[in-house]
Parts: sequence; structure tokens; C-alpha cells
Amino acid sequence: MAEFLSELTQGELDLNFEDHLKLSREIIQVFRPPSGKRNSREFYNWETGKQEIIQYSILKASYFDAKTNSQYYELDEQGLELIFATKEYFSEFQLSINQLILRKQLEKGEFVGALRQIDEMRMDVRNLQDKIYRIKHEIQRNIISDETYRRYESIVDDIHSRLSRENEEFEELKSFIKETRERLEHEVHEEEMRKAYGLIIRIDKELSEVHYEHRTLLSQSIDMKTTALNAAQESLYYVGIDSFNFKDQITSKLLSTPLPLESSRRLVKPFLYLERGELWSPLAVFARQRIEKSGLVDEGSSFAKPMEDWEVEEDIKIQQKNFEYIMEMVLKSIKDKNSITLEEFIHFIRENKQEEILNYRFFYDFWLLLHHSAPIKIQIQENQNQLLNKAIKLLEGKYETLKVVEIQGSLQPNERYIIRNMKLTLEEKADVI
Repeated sequence: MAEFLSELTQGELDLNFEDHLKLSREIIQVFRPPSGKRNSREFYNWETGKQEIIQYSILKASYFDAKTNSQYYELDEQGLELIFATKEYFSEFQLSINQLILRKQLEKGEFVGALRQIDEMRMDVRNLQDKIYRIKHEIQRNIISDETYRRYESIVDDIHSRLSRENEEFEELKSFIKETRERLEHEVHEEEMRKAYGLIIRIDKELSEVHYEHRTLLSQSIDMKTTALNAAQESLYYVGIDSFNFKDQITSKLLSTPLPLESSRRLVKPFLYLERGELWSPLAVFARQRIEKSGLVDEGSSFAKPMEDWEVEEDIKIQQKNFEYIMEMVLKSIKDKNSITLEEFIHFIRENKQEEILNYRFFYDFWLLLHHSAPIKIQIQENQNQLLNKAIKLLEGKYETLKVVEIQGSLQPNERYIIRNMKLTLEEKADVI
């Protein structure tokens, strides 16, 4: 603190380092009394009509350096509130400040103060909502130049990035509240804990409401970035169209004034279509063909759309069923043995007139996944690959471990696939005496 005061007041106060050290000790003694008791002030509470005492703590001990015999201090929660309340901050940072204070209050178990803090956060969110609404209309009304457009674009990007950071902090706060709620669930037998549990439920509910309003702001900022700014670009385009008279500045000049052929070409060239070259790559032969309805062929290329969640789940179920079918065939081929090679298994498939399965990709995926996951403990179902769950479930009860290792040689069941030979071994459970 003495070093901080010395640097801060350099050139303004005629004090040496010893004086700054003495001043630092006085500040610490005032805000961190040597008695260990918190500072207190007596005040008249107009709501209760009584004289009451409030306790506060500005500084708290941080850590002690035994080598230099130095005690370090840091701002307490109420010290942070004092800084934020007395220092001028931009209004857009108020929500982040309230999130910081709320986390400190939750860590110290001050749930009543946390509820008050959430109310302030709700007001901050609504102020942000008014600001976004105002900016959205300003964008649509005031953009008349590219420079103005760039300035508003920067403002919208700043708002979106700040809302994204605040949304992440909301998620962390909700996780912390969830952990606190789960911890208090086991201690509700005490009266004080029951009261705290009721407060944390209320905090969780009100914070979720504020978070929902904030997420709405986040979606509005995305909409403002895409819709309003695009509309602003279009307005710039139409301003240019209105200020440019094609008939007077191009047509009349071209027809009324005899111009050389080269000059006429240069005058008209900006308004002609760009040259289009038809290019074709031999690699296009290997691309997936697109089937379009007649009259709706799109000459442009498009990216493949990602699968929906339900499509992914459906695909997983189909693969699980395929792998279960292969494992049933493996158990039939093993019979009384405890091991079989992939070459022997393919021979078994052909003997049973089921070689069609060798033409499908999932047959080879099954063996690759088994080799990648081996050794597999049968009794620990939750550690298995999700796709192999149903297949491994067939081994429960009789077997303890499944091992798959590569052995010498490669196999080519058909012209399309080649795979290394493997050996599958099943270890039975040992009898427990």
C-alpha cells in the first residue's frame, strides 16, 4: 500500500517513503482494527423506528509472507461495493459488477443480500433492453453514409460480445447455486438450514427469470446485427440510386455527344455484367450428385446441412442393433471355445450363407471399435462405447473381460474392404468361493 500511495502521489505530496508507510498503517488500523472486531456505526432506522447498529468490513487479510514478515490485505465484499458505488462506471458494466458482487455474496452465504442484488440485475437488464431498442431504431433512421454504418456496426458488435460474456457468467452462477442447493438438501433438518434452503430456492427461481430476460436480449442483439444492419446497407444502396440519374448522366451523354468507340466502352463498362467463366474440375466426378426437381436446379454449390439431434439418435440406435446382431453371430461361432479369429468368423459367416453382411460398412466398424475399446470389462457397463452397449450386454453374466488384438495377416472379404486379421478372446468369470 505504501508503494501504491508513493506512486500515486508522486510530484503532488512532499512525503518520503517512511511517511507513506506510516499513512498506510493508519489506513489499515482504521479499516482493519487490531482488535479483530468489525467496524460498526449506530444509525436510526426509520422503518423500525429504533436505533440500530450496522457492522461493516472494508479490508480483509489476504496472505502472509514469512520471508519479509509482510501481511497483505485485499478488499472485502463491502469494500468492493464501496468502490463500485463511489466510482463512476459506464452503465453497460453495471450488470457485470452486480454479477461479481452476487457471486461474493453466495460464497459467503448472504442469501438475503443476494436477493437484493438480483433485483438490481433485473433493472440493469431492462435498461439494456431499452438501450437495444433505441439503438435498433437509430440504425434504421440515422445511417446515411458508410462511415456512420461502420460506427453502428462496431456498437452492435460490442453489445453482442458483452452480452455473450454476461450470459457465460449467468451459467456459472446457476451452476454454483445448483451445487449450493444440493449441499443444503442434506442439512434441512436444522431450522437455520431450512431457512437458507428456502432462500436458495427463491434465488434460483429469480435468477433464472433474469437470465431468461437476458437471453432474450442476446437473441435481439443477433437479430439487430443481421436484420437492422442489412436494412441499413440497403438504405445506403437506395440513397445512391436516388442521387444518381442514369438517364441524364449516362444515356444523354452517350447519345448526344459523339464519343470515340473506346471512350463509349469505358463509360458503359461499369454497368455491364461481370465476365462469367464456365470452369469444370475432374474431381467433380467423385462428388455426390444432387437430385433436384425439374425447373428448380440450383447452379450454385451448397454446404451439407448438419444432422438434427433426432437423426443422430436414430442412427445410433440402428448401429447398436447392427452391432448386437454381429455379437450374436460371434457367440454362435465360438460355441464352447473362448476365442476366435476374424478370419475364422468370416469363414463361419460364409458357411451359414450370410456373406451379404460383409458388404456393409458397419461390420468393419464393429471390429475397429472393439479393437479400439479393448480390453473391455463386462461388468462396468457405463464405461463402454455407447455404440457397443447392446452388444456388450449379451456377454453379461458369463464373461468378465473381452479382448481384441491384431494378429498376422490382412483380410479382403470383398473388393471394397481390407482389414487386418484380429483375435477375439472372452475370459469367463472366476467362481467366487
